[in-house]
Amino acid sequence: MNPIQINSKTILYGVIGDPVSHSLSPVMHNRAFQETGYNGAYLAFQVKDLAATLTGMRALGIKGFSVTIPHKITVMKHLDYIDEMALKIGAVNTVVNADGRLGGYNTDCLGAINALLQKTPIQGKKVVLLGAGGAGRAIGHGILAQGGHLTIANILEDEGRNLAAELGVKYYHLSEFPSLDYDILINSTPVGMSPDTEAMPVKAEDLKPDKVVMDIIYNPLKTKLLAQAEKKGCRVVDGVAMFVYQGVAQFEMWTGLKAPSELMREVVLGALNK
Repeated sequence: MNPIQINSKTILYGVIGDPVSHSLSPVMHNRAFQETGYNGAYLAFQVKDLAATLTGMRALGIKGFSVTIPHKITVMKHLDYIDEMALKIGAVNTVVNADGRLGGYNTDCLGAINALLQKTPIQGKKVVLLGAGGAGRAIGHGILAQGGHLTIANILEDEGRNLAAELGVKYYHLSEFPSLDYDILINSTPVGMSPDTEAMPVKAEDLKPDKVVMDIIYNPLKTKLLAQAEKKGCRVVDGVAMFVYQGVAQFEMWTGLKAPSELMREVVLGALNK
């Protein structure tokens, strides 16, 4: 492991949000910088004044920001350009400072897709997405870009129908889940997140055997949904996988280096288990 060196040439990155004290991004990115010998440092910034923060980013030469709640949408109006996929999704979680020009990207989509592709091809597969919020939007666009056949299942009808209409796919109320056919099931809702760890977005008896089940929640690491899916003989994809892969995409975008993805996962798991 390379020693940390902070000097006049250290390149600064960070995560901006409100709150950010819970973020695992600093420990993940700083360990990746160490491992690759990249002279970078990554900090967490609790930000309320977004416009002033981005002015400061330009002035100080901060090279990249991760963007988290509640700034993923509002940040877009302060940027010089936005990547096509981020525009389609309607949210930015990554800012790149290229000589004072700020560009916006969405690696949540990349993170989810790359995590899934570790376990299954997506092209031609029937995918049921539970939830139609911000994360669901990113994942939905990614599934379609990979050639998957997407269906939205959501409790809130307006939200679900709006996303389904935007993506050109079918919407069903979550109560209709037992009748839906799928190869891949993705939970993008917060149901099952700590502290309500016994909750599930669907009933265990309605899960189908031998499918792929993904949950974007990473606390707890194994949600009740994933535990029940494993009992049915399903392959599961946990939320840490998506979190790490979105971070991998950020690291490579910022540095031009290949990210140490396995190490990044180990670091995040270690932090979660403390």
